Amino acid sequence: MTIRVVVADDQELVRSGFAMILSAQPDIEVVAEAGDGAEAVAAVRRHAPDVVLLDIRMPRMDGIEAARTICAESGCKAVMLTTFDQDDYVYEALHAGASGFLLKDVRRDDLVHAVRVVVAGDSLLAPSVARRLVADFTSRGQAAGTAAPALGALTARERETLVLLGRGLSNAEIAAELVVSEHTVKTHVSNVLSKLGLRDRIQAVICAYETGLIAPGG
Repeated sequence: MTIRVVVADDQELVRSGFAMILSAQPDIEVVAEAGDGAEAVAAVRRHAPDVVLLDIRMPRMDGIEAARTICAESGCKAVMLTTFDQDDYVYEALHAGASGFLLKDVRRDDLVHAVRVVVAGDSLLAPSVARRLVADFTSRGQAAGTAAPALGALTARERETLVLLGRGLSNAEIAAELVVSEHTVKTHVSNVLSKLGLRDRIQAVICAYETGLIAPGG
């Protein structure tokens, strides 16, 4: 399967550099480039890519607003790119629906890996980082009042799986914790995401905190 990608950055050299790196991969095709958020949204609507790389700071429409629109309208996975690593940008990006967050000085191999990871339905943040970010986010009260998905739709085992996802465990670690196979864990994770209308594991981590399944810092 060829992974279709749109690259959006207002700096032409940066944008073309990322495009060249990705286009050199046999399983990745860069279908369009965009110079701002509005162009990125238009490109996604036109080409229906699997992944869009979005610089956070762009003219006309920034990357976070573009991600919010793209994620609401399509199944395209948004990956945020920035020279800034403050937590607030990460929080905003995740709640806009982004599947990950990378600094622009990311290594070539890590950029390629990131695209493949989000297409596979995983997140770009290490579990420990995701857990810390969301714990900090919710403990500061920024998620207060957010509508929680109906956890009643989950089976007891799926609920356990969501808790373990929220704690940052990998599929292998969840399998060991529940004493089941990794294949079974993948099924549980898929069911959790589907029943709660979540895009990926990052969204599952956020859900686990926002619904109170896990206490911030717990």
